[in-house]
Amino acid sequence: MLKLTQLEYEAIREHGEETYPHECCGVLLGRFEDAVRTVTKTVRCGNTRSDSPHNRYHIAPQELVRIQRQAREAALEIVGFYHSHPDHPPRWSQTDLAEAHWIGCSYVITDVDHGLAKITNSFLLAGETEESKHFEDEPVSVAADVTASVHESKGQAVASETINDRNS
Repeated sequence: MLKLTQLEYEAIREHGEETYPHECCGVLLGRFEDAVRTVTKTVRCGNTRSDSPHNRYHIAPQELVRIQRQAREAALEIVGFYHSHPDHPPRWSQTDLAEAHWIGCSYVITDVDHGLAKITNSFLLAGETEESKHFEDEPVSVAADVTASVHESKGQAVASETINDRNS
């Protein structure tokens, strides 16, 4: 499962709308907690694909190394990546699979239809090797950004919603 806050979820979707009709891309930072990837920060990246940025993305290796360093300094890990599919369903393509190499990470795809983010899905890159890697559908849990809201003696309130093929 991929867990993220409403703020981070919306940041991914807004990035897709801002870069439309080109694909956006970015990195998900957070922590691995058993079978859950918890996102605490999204990092926007530049799409360096100049040949077909409307249906492909690429994150420059130098930018990825910089993000890894920043994550390490903040005691975080890269738990996934995101990109948009302008005017295309939010399902992984053979190109997405071929270019995915971070086994155990989440790959989030948002459909941006005529400039508006519609559906956001996540896929876990599973397998043991490059030869056996494959995507698996992954549930997404979006938690409301609730700060310490204490009810008389009940502790902190947290709202969350699990989404799959969520329409906005």
